[in-house]
Amino acid sequence: MEKSVKIGIIICDRYRNCAGGKCFRSLKNRDGAFERYINHEVEIVGYTSCGGCPGGNIESAPEEMQKNSVDVIHFATGMVVGYPPCPYLEHFITFIETKYGIEVVAGTHPIPQKYYKTHQKMGTWETESWQKLIQPTLTNETTRKNYD
Repeated sequence: MEKSVKIGIIICDRYRNCAGGKCFRSLKNRDGAFERYINHEVEIVGYTSCGGCPGGNIESAPEEMQKNSVDVIHFATGMVVGYPPCPYLEHFITFIETKYGIEVVAGTHPIPQKYYKTHQKMGTWETESWQKLIQPTLTNETTRKNYD
């Protein structure tokens, strides 16, 4: 087992009442964006919402997580699959990585198949930047169906 990794999770404020079930299940199973930790112990050192559009909590939450020695911040998959997907996601990632020097990953649990099909029909993720953002959570159809 390699070194322990401390992560923080930031969810979309639309889902502020989410209990994190899919995120925590995928962390336990090392599915989706958490597959990268297959050989690591993982500790969650922060879990919060973005604070609502346009992300008022983005300026302060990473600093609080940094006090808890966060290594990586994950934006919850809901920011990618919600409708509309977060229009500020790339800005948030750039801001946190630039200001705090913390690695940021778009996604937690695998994209549920029902959301994948809808966004495919709508063409939501056709751009190169969205293709890059969904990669950690894209997985395969069988895994996506397990998160419906």
